[in-house]
Amino acid sequence: MIRNEIFEKCAEHKHALIFAAGIATAIVGKKIIESKTVKDAATQGMASVMSVRKDAEECFQDMKENAEEIVLDAHEEDKKEIYVEAKK
Repeated sequence: MIRNEIFEKCAEHKHALIFAAGIATAIVGKKIIESKTVKDAATQGMASVMSVRKDAEECFQDMKENAEEIVLDAHEEDKKEIYVEAKK
């Protein structure tokens, strides 16, 4: 009986309860965000992202250099074929 009465009273003030829950969520969220554990986790995550970015840039640079070498080798082979045909 008492539970039903409490539930009915809460149902009457639904908007006030939602407002209070929003405030409580904001306060708890602020405490969580400001915690040392979350800051350490965010810092660790950022360090991981920066490391992956650096590795990706190095890999891209290696691929670019290899592609440039392939293009230069292809041009040299084309030039050799042109000069061989011109001598005949």
